[in-house]
Amino acid sequence: MVRRNFIFKTIREVFERYGYQPIETPAMENIETLTGKYGDEGDKLIFKILNSGEYADNVQIKSVDIDNVKNKFLRDNSPFALLSDFVQSNKLASQISEKALRYDLTVPFARYVVQHQNEITFPFKRYQIQPVWRADRPQKGRYREFFQCDADVIGSDSLLNEVELVQIINDVYSKLGISVTIKINNRKVLSGLAEVIGEKDKIVDITVAIDKLDKVGVEGVNKELKEKGVSDSAIQKLQPVISFTGNQKEKIDLLKQIIGGTEVGKKGIEEIEFVFNSISSGKLPITNLELDITLARGLNYYTGAIFEVKANDVQIGSICGGGRYDDLTGIFGLPNVSGVGISFGIDRIFDVMNELNLFENLGLASSTTKVMFAHFGDEERSYCIGVASLLRTAGINTEIYPDVTKKISKQFDYANKKQIPFVIVVGGDEMKSGELALKNMSTGEQRKSNVAEIIKILS
Repeated sequence: MVRRNFIFKTIREVFERYGYQPIETPAMENIETLTGKYGDEGDKLIFKILNSGEYADNVQIKSVDIDNVKNKFLRDNSPFALLSDFVQSNKLASQISEKALRYDLTVPFARYVVQHQNEITFPFKRYQIQPVWRADRPQKGRYREFFQCDADVIGSDSLLNEVELVQIINDVYSKLGISVTIKINNRKVLSGLAEVIGEKDKIVDITVAIDKLDKVGVEGVNKELKEKGVSDSAIQKLQPVISFTGNQKEKIDLLKQIIGGTEVGKKGIEEIEFVFNSISSGKLPITNLELDITLARGLNYYTGAIFEVKANDVQIGSICGGGRYDDLTGIFGLPNVSGVGISFGIDRIFDVMNELNLFENLGLASSTTKVMFAHFGDEERSYCIGVASLLRTAGINTEIYPDVTKKISKQFDYANKKQIPFVIVVGGDEMKSGELALKNMSTGEQRKSNVAEIIKILS
């Protein structure tokens, strides 16, 4: 938790530096708030919550054995459970479950904005750091419960927001010491492609398939497109795009050649160029931004820029993602409000930093304690109480070894195991002189100083 809190603190400080304000939303949302926002595959991963009380008594559906339902869900006498695979119909689910655990923080945020629209100053810049839940198969980098750190701007269609989000991503990973590649694309580009190949009505199927390119390769993408009913001629027209490798300028030139004649495609290209040109003209220290014309992001609500961040030195999947959504609040009764946001995956970031030993490189101990008092007896321990209070008042995290023991080595061993960086040794001589022995536990260096000097050193 010390290490996780370091990540939270780093991200929170960057968010606030760019003017974002914190909010929180409940773990539970009404099912209708969540479903239909993440695509068919996403909807399958939503954890549904059983209604409390006698929820199964009035279930009216012949194809389900109610006794089995009760045995399945009530064996642990808990109102919270995942609706298992045998619940095949939405009709049954709606009768026994009206709420669900949030799948992400963006849709609850949209609901929040609509609910509090008369209290919010637009553009509204918010950040949110909370857990989300997905009914997925746990594996490396993929969890059923994990934290997200989101930053969103809503009520503004300015592309300056996209530029600042790229800066935020770059700032966060620079401070954490993680080498990353920030990938950017635009859903309008993908819409232009769907229009050019004559499959405009299959934009969702096309984006979902292309989004799997890194996992299944070109052949896997083509197979899925064919299974979704995309014509062979349309698939063939897509090949120059999904198999193209080149630099940023060459990619943009290719897009202009293929989709520049469509209104939506042209708009997408212009938006991409604005982001790159702003970073270049502003002389921002961002060299890791890459245009990826196959980046799709599987979420249905994205309408403009889309972002994805990959760690360069660890194979773990995306560690940050996001994009522009033009009318997410419209589904809750507040139409034509544009927003854009990003989400950091804390658990994957934690795994990356552990694997690369970055916490050690940053000098981050696992203890919150900076200095510990070691002593030789009751009298010395009592003396430590007053001195430790002075250090704590000065803002230095301090603890006293609680037990009385003559074995100073035992106390040092305790400090080492807790990775406490400094120890102050108090004996009879130290009490008389006021000169306390301060030992650096990593270097072994020891010096005698008075309390005021120790506070200055440790601060």
